[in-house]
Amino acid sequence: MSDIEYSIEEIEKKADEEIISFGKIESGNENQRSPGKRKKCRGWKLASLLLVNQGLATLAFFGVGVNLVLFLTRVLDQDNAVAANNVSKWTGTVYLCSLIGAFLSDSYWGRYLTCAIFQLILVLGLGLLSFASWFFLISPTGCGDGMKLCNTPSSVGVVMFYLSIYLIALGYGGHQPTVATLGADQFDDSNPNAVMSKAAFFSSFYFALNVGSLFSNTILVYYEDSGKWTLGFLVSFGAAIIALLLYLSGTSRYRYVKASGNPLPRVAQVFVAAYRKWGVTPATIDALYEVEGTESAIKGSRKILHSNDFKFLDKAATITSMDLRGPNNPWKLCTVTQVEEAKCVLKMLPIWLCTIIYSVIFTQMASLFVEQGDVMASKLKNFRIPAASMSAFDICSVLIWTGVYRHVVVPVSRSLTGNPKGLTELQRMGTGLIIGMIAMVAAGVTEIQRLKSVSPGSKKSSLSIFWQVPQYVLVGASEVFMYVGQLEFFNGQAPDGVKSFGSSLCMASISLGNYVSSLLINIVMEITTRDGGPGWIPDDLNDGHMDRFYFLIAGLTAVDFIIYVYCAKWYNGINLDTSENGIQLEEQQKEVLASLMS
Repeated sequence: MSDIEYSIEEIEKKADEEIISFGKIESGNENQRSPGKRKKCRGWKLASLLLVNQGLATLAFFGVGVNLVLFLTRVLDQDNAVAANNVSKWTGTVYLCSLIGAFLSDSYWGRYLTCAIFQLILVLGLGLLSFASWFFLISPTGCGDGMKLCNTPSSVGVVMFYLSIYLIALGYGGHQPTVATLGADQFDDSNPNAVMSKAAFFSSFYFALNVGSLFSNTILVYYEDSGKWTLGFLVSFGAAIIALLLYLSGTSRYRYVKASGNPLPRVAQVFVAAYRKWGVTPATIDALYEVEGTESAIKGSRKILHSNDFKFLDKAATITSMDLRGPNNPWKLCTVTQVEEAKCVLKMLPIWLCTIIYSVIFTQMASLFVEQGDVMASKLKNFRIPAASMSAFDICSVLIWTGVYRHVVVPVSRSLTGNPKGLTELQRMGTGLIIGMIAMVAAGVTEIQRLKSVSPGSKKSSLSIFWQVPQYVLVGASEVFMYVGQLEFFNGQAPDGVKSFGSSLCMASISLGNYVSSLLINIVMEITTRDGGPGWIPDDLNDGHMDRFYFLIAGLTAVDFIIYVYCAKWYNGINLDTSENGIQLEEQQKEVLASLMS
C-alpha cells in the first residue's frame, strides 16, 4: 500500500466528480467499470441518442406492422377474421419477446449487449422480408393495391414471409424494454434533478416511439397501400440499419449497469425457504435476516426495507436453530431484500393483469379499425386515403396529449392533490382505462352509422372514413395515460435486479392483449355462427355486426376498471433503503482509491 493516507471525505469528493461510469463488455456482461468525468448534459445527450434510435426502430417496425392485415388479405388472400387473428398473434409475439429480452438483460447480457443483438435480429428480419416480397410474393408488380390481384404465392415465399416477420417480432420486441431501461440508466439517481429527468424520459420515450411510427402511418402506408410493398419494406430495412449504427456509435459513452444474475432462482428460493419453514412463526422485523453494510446480497441492487404484505414469505428470512448450525443456504434462509424482491413481483402482478383488457382495445387499431376503414368512403377528391393511415390521428393525439399532460394536467392536478407528479402512476393508468372504454363506444357508434350507409349490393359504405377520427384520437389520448403510466410504474416499482423485467411488463401486457383479442374473436365467431348466420365479423363486414364486438370490449373494460380500482387501493409501493446511494458511492470510493494508489 501507499504510505500516503486519504481521508474518506477526500475520497467522497473525488467520487462525486467522477460519478458517471463507462463500461467494458466482457463475456457478454458489463462487469468492469472505469471512471469518467461528469458532464452536465451527458445524461440527456446519451438518452437523446437512444430516443432517436427508438424512433427509427419504431419507424422500421411499423412500416411492416401498420399495414400487415391488408398484406395478408390482399397478397396472401386471407379472410378478414383469419387475417385479424394472424395480426393479433404476431403482435402478441412481438411484445411477448420483450420478456425474453428483459430476462437476458437483467440476468446475463446486460442492457447494452441485449439491445445490440436484438436490433441486429430486427435488421436481418427486415432484410429477409424485403427479399421475399421482391422475389416471391409481389407478382405481378404493383399487385396488392386493392384492385390488382396477386398470383398465388409459392410455399417458399410464404415460409420466408412468416420467418421474416417473426424475426422482426423477436428483434423489435426483445430490444424495446431494454433500450427504455438503458435510457433511464443514463440518469444518476443520486442527483435530484436527474431523478426528475428520468421521469420525463419515459414520456419522451413514448413520444419518440410515436414520432417514428407517424412516418410509417402516413408516408410508408400510402406507398404500400398503392401496391409498392417492397419499397415500403426496403425503407424500413434502411431505417433499422441507421438505428443500429447510431446505437453502436454511443458504445464508449453509455452509463452501464451490471447484470444482477438470474432472478428466477432468487424468487424460487424465497418460496422454497418459506415452504420449508411453514410451521415457523415469522420473526419480528428486527430479527429477520439481512446482510451487514449498505449493499444487498443481490449483486448491484440496493437494499429493500421490510413490508407487511405477504407476511408468510417472511418465514424465508426467519433465522432458526438449523440455520445457525451450518453455512448459509439460500434455499433455506433468504435476506429481507431477496424476500421483498419476490413480494414486489407478486404485488405488481394484479395491477399488470388489469392492464391486459386495455391492450385488447389498443390492438384493434392494427386489425379491426383498419378493416372497418377499408369498407368506408375513403376518397378525398382524387386522393384515396389508405385505411391504415388513419392511425396517424392516433399518433398525433399521442403527441398532442403528451404536451397537454405535462403542461396542463400535471400542474392542475398537482395543485389539487399536492403530489409533485400531479397524478400518481396508478391514477394515470386508471384514467387511461376510462378513455379507452369511451373509444370503443365511439367505434361501435361509427360502425352502426357505417352499416346504415351501405347501399344494397355495394361493398363499401358511403359513410366517410373520417368518422373514425374520434375513436383513433381517444385511443391516442388513453395511451398517454395508460402506457406512459405503465412504463413509469413498472420501472419505478421493480427492484434493481429486475428493472428490464419491469419495463417489459408494459410490452407483455400488449402481447397478452393481442392473444386475448384473438381468443375473443374466435369465441364470438364460434357463438354467432352456430345458427348458420355470418357472425359478427364475417368476410363481408356489411353482413356482420362488428359494432357489437366493440361494445363487448367496452363492457369488459368497465368490469376490468372496477377490479383495477380495488387492486390499486390494495397496492403498497416498494420501500428502498434510505441509504439507496450507498452501493454507488461505495463502488466509486473503491474505484477512486484504486486510482489514487496506482
